[in-house]
Amino acid sequence: MTKRNYFGTDGIRGVANMPPMTSDTVMRLGMAVAARLRQPGRKSRIVIGKDTRLSGYMFETAMATGIVAMGADVWVTGPLPTPGIAFITSSMRGDAGVVISASHNPYQDNGIKLFSRSGYKLDDQVEAEIEALMDSPGLSDLRAKPEDVGYTRRIEDARGRYIVHCKGTFPDDLTLDGLTVVVDAAHGAAYRVAPAIFTELGAVVVTINNEPDGRNINRNAGAMAPQGMCEKVKEIGANLGVALDGDADRLVLCDEHGQVVDGDAVMALCATRMLAQGKLAKNTLVTTVMSNIGLERSVVEAGGTLVRTPVGDRYVVETMRKHGYNLGGEQSGHLIFHDYMTTGDGLVAALRVLAIMVQEQKPLGELAHVLTRTPQVLVNVKVAKKVPLDDLPSVAKIIAQVESELGDQGRVLVRYSGTENKARVMIEGPDEAAIQVRAEEIAAEMAARCSE
Repeated sequence: MTKRNYFGTDGIRGVANMPPMTSDTVMRLGMAVAARLRQPGRKSRIVIGKDTRLSGYMFETAMATGIVAMGADVWVTGPLPTPGIAFITSSMRGDAGVVISASHNPYQDNGIKLFSRSGYKLDDQVEAEIEALMDSPGLSDLRAKPEDVGYTRRIEDARGRYIVHCKGTFPDDLTLDGLTVVVDAAHGAAYRVAPAIFTELGAVVVTINNEPDGRNINRNAGAMAPQGMCEKVKEIGANLGVALDGDADRLVLCDEHGQVVDGDAVMALCATRMLAQGKLAKNTLVTTVMSNIGLERSVVEAGGTLVRTPVGDRYVVETMRKHGYNLGGEQSGHLIFHDYMTTGDGLVAALRVLAIMVQEQKPLGELAHVLTRTPQVLVNVKVAKKVPLDDLPSVAKIIAQVESELGDQGRVLVRYSGTENKARVMIEGPDEAAIQVRAEEIAAEMAARCSE
């Protein structure tokens, strides 16, 4: 791949009102998207949705301005989870979907994700073509004639459409009657739809962090800070806690005891049940290099296979589409149930777990024992520059030493973040204290070698 000026591993992201996340850039992005999708004889239709951060209004206007200037029409959903926007784009036959969100980041940040008409994230080649158009001096020459300028309209029932779709993923013969669910909406995009979905299926719902003010999204709330949800579950004796992130494409659960249940545990639970029912396509689960060895052992012991990809839900989805798999995800809580959604969906994932709880009449705390986790530590270290790992022999030497010590009882993974100036050092092994020391040793060497 050639060097990107705007797009990273998950769209464009940055501090709002600072390059590259300025209204000028976003307007040119809108123009480039519409120009790339232009077809003779018909107007393109592009869906725009967002989360609840303050800058979303500015970028929504800028994006729509660029699109309609090129002669395409805009359909606006307002605040809606990322998977909801992907669903609306596909179900309403839009030509593309635009999500204005920085996911789990604080409100000062914002970003743009692009979906194709089929509800999948745009592939690298199309993104590269859009980037080229954005930087082209001739982009303005492609503006529509005055009589061909597009229009913007709101999809008034977008939330309702998505709510109905999510409820449709829950078995028709089951309800959530008798269950109490705590929902932590992270003051984000799901603050209205999440409580509605669980309530309409029969649960008693207690919602926290569902009063967005533009500045409190993800603040000590949601999937990135599930402690409040865990405490509320214990306080009221709830059966389950569901913590979403700002755009609700990921989740973290907690059981009836307030114990966190992460993406690996959810995948282990769902994959083993789908294997037993003959519903796991090609008996294969797709996850990333970050998932715990214990997940792989659980799947293999149940008769399945685990395939790993680079970090990023887009790589999980690409592998699933290429090989016809129907379940994949990340330890962080991006979970893709491909029979129902084209991208990670925290609400659909929660409903799949709840269906198992109801069918087996067992609490989540008992069901989560399907995963026996190998101790895993993760150390994040800020770096001034991302030096290729092949050019860091001193780091490679320590990694080789640790891998030799662990043998087949663990593994080492060192990588750079795709969205931040950070290196991530992950080690798994039988002795948590020992691997913590070694991870910090590698991180310190990374920091020293990647300074200015």
